[in-house]
Amino acid sequence: MDLPVDEWKSYILQKWSLLPKSIQVTISTAETLSDLFLHSSSLLQPEDEMFLKRLSKGYLVGKDPNAPLFYREEGNKKFQKKDYMGATVLYSKGVSHSRPNSEDISLCYANRSAALFHLGQYETCLKDIVRAQTHGYPEGLQPKLLLRKAECLVTLGRPHEASQTISDLESNFAAEPTLAASQFQILQRTLCRLKVKVQEKGNLTETSPAALTKAFEDMDLREENEQISNTSSSVSLCTDPLKGRYLVATKDILPGELLVKEDAFVSVLNPGEMPPWHHGLESKWDTRATNADLYCHRCLKHTLAPVPCDGCSYAKYCSQECLQQAWDLYHSIECSLGGLLLTLGVFCHIALRSTLLARFEEAGKVINKLCGEITNRDICLPESKNLTQILSYDLGGESKKKGKTVETPIPGCDINGKYENNYNAVFSLLPHTGNHSPVYKFLCALSVSALCRQLEAVSLQAFTTGLKSSKLKAAAAPMLYPELNIWGVAMLRHMLQLQCNAQAITTIQQTGSEESLITDSRQVCLATGLFPVVSLLNHSCSPNTSVSFISTVATVRASQQIRKGQEILHCYGPHESRMGVAERLQKLRSQYFFDCNCPPCEREKQRPSQGPRWEAFCCHRCGALLQGGDVLSCGSTSCMESVSRDHLVSQLQDLQQQVGMARKLLRNGELERAIQLLLGCQHDAESFLLAEHSVVGEIEDDLAQAYAALGKGTGRSQPPIYRRVSEWWRFATGHPVLRWAMNSSNWPKSSSMGEILPSVLLTDLKL
Repeated sequence: MDLPVDEWKSYILQKWSLLPKSIQVTISTAETLSDLFLHSSSLLQPEDEMFLKRLSKGYLVGKDPNAPLFYREEGNKKFQKKDYMGATVLYSKGVSHSRPNSEDISLCYANRSAALFHLGQYETCLKDIVRAQTHGYPEGLQPKLLLRKAECLVTLGRPHEASQTISDLESNFAAEPTLAASQFQILQRTLCRLKVKVQEKGNLTETSPAALTKAFEDMDLREENEQISNTSSSVSLCTDPLKGRYLVATKDILPGELLVKEDAFVSVLNPGEMPPWHHGLESKWDTRATNADLYCHRCLKHTLAPVPCDGCSYAKYCSQECLQQAWDLYHSIECSLGGLLLTLGVFCHIALRSTLLARFEEAGKVINKLCGEITNRDICLPESKNLTQILSYDLGGESKKKGKTVETPIPGCDINGKYENNYNAVFSLLPHTGNHSPVYKFLCALSVSALCRQLEAVSLQAFTTGLKSSKLKAAAAPMLYPELNIWGVAMLRHMLQLQCNAQAITTIQQTGSEESLITDSRQVCLATGLFPVVSLLNHSCSPNTSVSFISTVATVRASQQIRKGQEILHCYGPHESRMGVAERLQKLRSQYFFDCNCPPCEREKQRPSQGPRWEAFCCHRCGALLQGGDVLSCGSTSCMESVSRDHLVSQLQDLQQQVGMARKLLRNGELERAIQLLLGCQHDAESFLLAEHSVVGEIEDDLAQAYAALGKGTGRSQPPIYRRVSEWWRFATGHPVLRWAMNSSNWPKSSSMGEILPSVLLTDLKL
C-alpha cells in the first residue's frame, strides 16, 4: 500500500478536523515545504506517537524465538504431502525468525535444501547446505546432508566434487560411526548408487556451474545518449513552459527499438497482503506467501531461498551480496523501523530511502539541495571542505562556478546540461505542493514528522553515517547535522512527488504451466520506484511506447513507428482502449493534476456520445464512427458507406480467432510467428475497429508482451522480423499500386496478413 494504513489516515483526518480554523489556514497556505513541515511537526503530540506505535506493533518484524519451530513443523507437513513449494516458503519463514549461528536456523536451512532438491533447484540446494553447515548443523545429522550434496553435484555434472564429498562422508563415518545398523545399510546402498553415477559421468566433459545467461540485463542500448543517461541516442530532452520537460525523437524510430533502459534510483517492495490487524498466534505466525517472502527486497528478483536480515524477520534478499549492499546503503537505518515503515506506507518508505541514498552523492550538492527549501531560516550547518570544492546548486536552476552564474537550461541537469539517474534528477521532480489537498499535505507532513522523531531516537549519528562498508564510508562525505529538519523537509518533498512521479514496477505472475515461455498470467504491482529518466515521458491515452520491467530495471521500447521530431509518449494508466474520455480525464486530473489534450481525447471530446467506444466499429474508407442498428452508416457527411452489423460482428469474431491463435503461439514460445500474426491482426483491426476498441488494446498488449519476451530470449535490441514487416507495410501503404490493391474489394479482409504475405517475403525482403 502506497499510503499509510487506514487507521492512521482516519486518525489524522480527525486531528485535522479538530484544529482551529486559523491553524488549518496557516498550513493550507504555507508558501514553502519548510513552512508546511515545521508547522505540522509542531502539532505532533506524544499521544499521536503512542497511537502510531500501537499500530506499528501490529506487524511482527522482529525475530520471535518460538516461530522457527512452528514454521519448521508446518513445513514438514507440507513436505510429507509432497507440496515442496509450500514447504520451501514455510522453511524460509522459519529461517527469517531464527538467530544467526543457532540450531534453529541450521535446521531450517537443511530442511529447505531438501525441499529445493525435490524441486530440481540443485544449485540453490547446495547453497542452503553450505548455510546449514555454516550455522552449526548438528554433527549427528551431517551424513544425510552430505548425501544430498553429493546427489546435487552428480546431477549437475560435477563428478569430481561429488566423489570428494562421498570420500569425506566415508572417512567421517569410519572415524565416528553413529548410525544404527538399518540406517547404515541405507547409507551404504545410497553411496554405492552415487558411486555408479559418478563413474558414469566421470568420462564426460565436466562443466563448471556457469551463471545463467542474463540476456535481457546484458542487452544494452545501441548508442547511448550523451545528454541523457540510460537513453538511446535517438532521443533528445526538451523543455516547454506549459508541459515542462519531455523527450522527442531525433530520427525515425522503428517499432521495437529500445529507447530507455534505466535502473530505479530507489525502489521499495510492495509487501502484498499482510497479516490481519489483531494480535494472536494465528496472526503473528502467518503461513501465507506474500511478495515479501518471494522477492528480494533490494533487487526484486524472484527467489525460492531468501537470505534474511540478521536483525529483523521482514527484510529478505536473494543473496548475501544483496543483503550486504542493502545494509550498507539503507537497511542499517531501516532495520529497527520495519513496523513503522509498513504502517506509514510505501511512499513514506521511499521518501526515507531516497534521502538515505543521497548521502552517497557529493556533500556540497546534497546539502545545498536539502537546504534550498529552508530559505530565510537560521539553521547553521557545519562547514565542509567539499562545499568549497564542489559545484553547488540552488532551486532556482542556476549553478555557481568561480564567481560566475551559469544557467542550467533544464531542471535536473548538471552544469554541462547532462541529465543523469542521480539525486539531483530525483530532487528536481515536481512535488505539486499547490495541487495537493490540505488534508493530504497534513497527513504526509505528520507522517514524516513521526518518522523523524523515531530516527532521532534511533540515533542521528547512525542516520547520517551508519555505514558498515569502509569503501562506502569513503564515498560518503561527512554530513553531520544538528537536527533532522533538513532531512524532514526533503522527505516531505519526496512523498509529495510520488503521487505524480512514482512508477509501479510490475511483474507477470504465472497462473498456468511454468514450462512455456509465456503462459496464462496476470500482472501485479511488485514494487514502487522512482525512475528519473522514465519520469520525463509525458502521457498519451494512445502512447507510442511500451514499458516493461526485469527486477528494478525499466525498459522503454517504441510500440509503433515514431517519426523524427515526434514526442516520445507513455501511458500513465488511462488508455483509450480501456476507458472512455470522461473517465480518463477525471483520473488524470485527480492524480496527475492536468487536463489531457492528446489526440484521442481531443477527437472524443468533439464526437457525440454513441455508447461505449471500446465496442464500436469504424468506416473502412474514412475511419469515422459507424452508427445505426442492424445496418451501420458512416457518421461522416462526406461518406455514404454502409455495412451490416452482422458482417462486422463476423469479421470481429474471425479477428478474435486469429488473436487467439497468436496467443497460443506465444504460450508455445514461437515468438516470431506470433508477432507476424499479431501484426496482421493489428492491420486488419484498423480497417473496421475504432482505435479505442478493446480488441485493439488487447492486440497492443500481446505485441508488447511478445517484444519483451523476444528481447529477453535473444538479447536483440530490435526484433528483426518486426522490423522487416513494419518496413514492408510502410513501403506498401506508400506505394500507389499496392495501396490501391489493399483497398480494393479483392483484397482479403477477413484473413490475417500473416497468412497473406509469403514467408519468403517476410524473411528475404530487401527494400
